[in-house]
Amino acid sequence: MTDTTPPLHPMEREQLRAESTLVVTVKSSGELHDDVTDGVETLERGDAVDSTPTLSFTSYDDLMETLTPRVLELIKAIRRAEPASINETARVVDRDVKNVYEELSQLAQLGIIFFEENGQSKRPIVWFDELVITLAFDSETGDRATAAP
Repeated sequence: MTDTTPPLHPMEREQLRAESTLVVTVKSSGELHDDVTDGVETLERGDAVDSTPTLSFTSYDDLMETLTPRVLELIKAIRRAEPASINETARVVDRDVKNVYEELSQLAQLGIIFFEENGQSKRPIVWFDELVITLAFDSETGDRATAAP
């Protein structure tokens, strides 16, 4: 198995560990662009910007396909059990190592987890205590939402 996830710089890891909440939102690409533009303009004025770690999806479907109940349970299990490796993580959740590896790799690419390498082992780290999903029903993405069963 090869991993294409770039490793985090040690300072990035420490910054993430200082955070306690990850906010997940659904925003259109236009809304994301506006947020970035506003942030840059705020920084250029010398003002502080909100530094709350936020992960934005462009559709409700993408959010629901990514953060399935099974994935949320995996995140919770890592946070609770603090497994030392991917293999141990698979044992904790009683699932196939290959499937757990693939899900962990996707979560690492999204910044939801990161890996600490120790020799041949990769320890998954959930850096937040709380995951908050914020859904704005009046945004551009709201009209494409479908109800989950």
